[in-house]
Amino acid sequence: MSDDVPSFALLPGDAGSPVILHVPHSARRIPEDVRAGILLDDAALERELDHITDAHTAELAEAAAGLASLAPWRFVNRLSRLVVDPERFPDEREEMLAVGMGAVYTATTHRGVLRAPDTDPAPLVERFFRPYARAMTEAVAGRLAATGRAVIVDVHSYPTAALPYELHGAGPRPPVCLGTDAFHTPPRLAALAREAFAGCGETGLDSPFGGAYVPLEYYGRDARVSALMVEIRRDTYMSEPGGPAGPGLTRTASALARLVDGLHELHGVRRPGGEGGPGGRRDTHG
Repeated sequence: MSDDVPSFALLPGDAGSPVILHVPHSARRIPEDVRAGILLDDAALERELDHITDAHTAELAEAAAGLASLAPWRFVNRLSRLVVDPERFPDEREEMLAVGMGAVYTATTHRGVLRAPDTDPAPLVERFFRPYARAMTEAVAGRLAATGRAVIVDVHSYPTAALPYELHGAGPRPPVCLGTDAFHTPPRLAALAREAFAGCGETGLDSPFGGAYVPLEYYGRDARVSALMVEIRRDTYMSEPGGPAGPGLTRTASALARLVDGLHELHGVRRPGGEGGPGGRRDTHG
């Protein structure tokens, strides 16, 4: 494992696209010095990564970007969420602190010990969380400057059966869950996603996970920034808990590409050779 690999990447799309596919939980990489603070042995850590990683979601976003008529931008975390979780609050406002899963996790998916309970999160927050948040804020600012809009589509997955750490695991677990925000998810955005994923099975709202990621600079104050979380149930596209992708990955990527195309049409973005169409809050993802 090389620790000089960048911890995140902004992968450019078409200059006229307002869409950012955000992939925060797809990686398994943990720098060696961070690994030293994790109290699991190697085999247990691999099992935990199987459960906690949104496996193949970076591939899903890449495939969708290639299938879309106009390429969206992609912001991809290159580190495991066991380093820091960029979609948590780094302070006491984060409800996931109740199960040891704030910005820096101290507990596992099965409520075991990951790090010492008295671990100081500040060094990891300063080293990894804050640079990520700044870069994502700058990515949104770039889309606003270029297009007047920014649409963040969070790409996640979740297990078929609830894991012990889930705070809201008793609700429905449809093949596709859409996480929404009252301010940043306009009804048409959720409707477009329902239409795009119609061929993937039932689509539900905010169960088992809700909310949508928006950088705090824009959260609740800039309606030009819209956001939606797309959660794909893992049995629909891969072998659980951490196995290979299956044929469902292509179907899901096609649906995500349809959503991207619909968003471009909604916002009047011109497609190659054609005319344009009409026209933080941290999520509670596990």
